[in-house]
Amino acid sequence: MSATTPAIELEGLVHVYPEGTRALVGVDLRVAAGEALAIVGQNGSGKSTLVRHLNGLLRPTEGVVRVNGRDTVDVRVARLAALVGLAFQDPDRQIFAGRVRAEVAFGPRNLGVRGAALDGAVAAALTAVGLGDAPDANPYDLGYSRRKLLAIASVLAMRTPIVILDEPTTGQDLRGAARVQEIVWGLVAEGRTVLAVSHDMRFVAGTFGRVVVMREGRIVLDGTPAEVFAEPAWPVLASTYLEPPLAARVGARLGLGSTPTEAALAEALAERG
Repeated sequence: MSATTPAIELEGLVHVYPEGTRALVGVDLRVAAGEALAIVGQNGSGKSTLVRHLNGLLRPTEGVVRVNGRDTVDVRVARLAALVGLAFQDPDRQIFAGRVRAEVAFGPRNLGVRGAALDGAVAAALTAVGLGDAPDANPYDLGYSRRKLLAIASVLAMRTPIVILDEPTTGQDLRGAARVQEIVWGLVAEGRTVLAVSHDMRFVAGTFGRVVVMREGRIVLDGTPAEVFAEPAWPVLASTYLEPPLAARVGARLGLGSTPTEAALAEALAERG
């Protein structure tokens, strides 16, 4: 892949489910290698349908999906698994092994990783998500939030150039959400491409450099968090039943812009107090 080849490119992507639901309607999207992109929108807007085209779980009804410059129509799912790792929204649809270590090892082992390299990948992934102390636990002895992190670890261990996280902060407290944020930043620092589907606007605004907003199978906003959460975009967000994060709303009222730092907010509020 050349430096100018997008990691992901969608052209006129349409997906119609067998019962007739048109989940995607002519989506065009380019994602650069190493970019961190969040996809937001109400339930049923097409977010999860879109990302499942990237690893071959779904195939286009119309249009083209390219990963690393290659049309996925010509790529087997097993090959796409080496390029695109997807952590599902519901970890219980992904987890099946009887031990945490075995769960995380499954993906990289299927990609041909063995021996010390496999052990290292598993250990690093478990440490990244905070489960380094539980390699021999039964996944279903973990709470939901930790199973969610386990599902993410399973994808991290595969070390794919593209990582997709579907609602990664669901069930997480502030500490867990901060851990997921650090994971995203770490992946981007390594040059990997990260996409996340999320309803957590605070997480999105503070973590990603680009935000795509979907409505009824189409992209209706695409820009930086500062652009997407700016006051002129609020009516479009409202049409998708989303609200900008609290910091954006307060920042707009205080003249600090749509992505103010916590320090700037505290200073402005103190001045008014």
